[in-house]
Amino acid sequence: MKHYFNPMSRAITTDWMLKELDVQHERINIDFTASENNTAEFRRINPMGKLPVLIDGDAVVTEVSAICAYLADKFPEKQMAPAVGVVERAVYYRYLFFAGNTIEPAFSLAACGFEHPEPFSAGWGDLPRVLAAIEEMTPETGWALGEHFSAADVVFGGLLDFAVTFKWMEPSSKVAAYVERIRQRPAYQATHSAFATA
Repeated sequence: MKHYFNPMSRAITTDWMLKELDVQHERINIDFTASENNTAEFRRINPMGKLPVLIDGDAVVTEVSAICAYLADKFPEKQMAPAVGVVERAVYYRYLFFAGNTIEPAFSLAACGFEHPEPFSAGWGDLPRVLAAIEEMTPETGWALGEHFSAADVVFGGLLDFAVTFKWMEPSSKVAAYVERIRQRPAYQATHSAFATA
């Protein structure tokens, strides 16, 4: 497996996932200052010119949630995802896709000082609803799926950590406690040194 990476990109989350799994892979560093993500070679791999990218044989996977889901399923013995067909799998999917489909676009707009003119037509609604959903979905104790840490925490918790670090949101005490639990994980600490000082 090859993981295309830059420490100041969303690839930090997939790097963390790989560290949680403790699986062998080749890290390929992409230098943004040299615009390596805009070369024709890289654009053939990912036309978006963005990170992260995971290549596993003939499979090319982009997007944080997709990569984390792929890795969790590739290594089922690591128990980073509920089994297919169980109720918890539906909850797991909600956490994976809520992060990129709802939280990030809402926060990205808000960080630029924008509001969608017709929030009922936007997939993420509006910021108050997003914040209310985050509060409801954040676990009081343990992890997103209960007592067992999973890829849902890497994706959902990782994005909340990002949002708190870069002041996209003022966390409630429950969200702050969850983010702090995330930050205590050895694999998080091993992969987030540049991010933590941002």
